[in-house]
Amino acid sequence: MPGNAHFAPEGDSDAIVDAITRFSVADRSIADRPPAERFLATVLFTDIVGSAELASRVGDAAWRDLQQKFYTLGRNALDLHRGRQIDTAGDGLFATFDGPARAIRCAATMVKEAKEMGLVLRAGLHTGEVEPSGDKVSGMGVHIGARVMAQASPGEVLVSRTVRDLVAGSGIDFEPRGAHPLKGLPGEWPLHRALT
Repeated sequence: MPGNAHFAPEGDSDAIVDAITRFSVADRSIADRPPAERFLATVLFTDIVGSAELASRVGDAAWRDLQQKFYTLGRNALDLHRGRQIDTAGDGLFATFDGPARAIRCAATMVKEAKEMGLVLRAGLHTGEVEPSGDKVSGMGVHIGARVMAQASPGEVLVSRTVRDLVAGSGIDFEPRGAHPLKGLPGEWPLHRALT
C-alpha cells in the first residue's frame, strides 16, 4: 500500500487488514494455524535424596514399600493443594498446579512428611508455559522445573525467580540462593529457597 501517512486511508478495510497480515506474518500458513494448546502451569519435581543407597541398605521389598508410602503421601499432598500428578520416576514425583503458592505449600508439606517417614526430599518449582502431550505435559517450563530441582539441597524447596515473583503477597518468604547454570539452558538462573 503506497503512502506515507500514519493513518490508514478510508475505504476497503479488508485490503488494509490483508496488507497488515501479509506484512506481519510472512508465511500465510502460520496465520491460518489454530493456536497451540499451551497453558501456564507451575511444575513441581521432587526427588528422594540418597534413594539408591537407601534401597541397597533396606532391600528391594522394603524399598518398594517405602516408595508406595511416599507416592501415597505425595498424592494426598497433591489432593490437599489441588495439584495434578503427571508422573512418578523411580524415586520422584512430577506434578502441575494452576497456582504457584499452592505448589510451594504442597512441596513443603511433602518435604516435611517425607522427613517424618525417614526420607529426605528435595523439590524444585518453576512456572512457565507447557503443552499437553497425551495425559502428560511437555515444554521448556518442564525442563526448567526439573533443572531447578537438580540444584536443590537435601530438604530444600527451591524455586525459580518467576515463581518467587508470582507469589508476592502470599506470605511465603524466600532466601536467595544465587544464580546457577541450569544444564542445557542459556545463562545463569537466580534461584530462591522457599521458607515455609
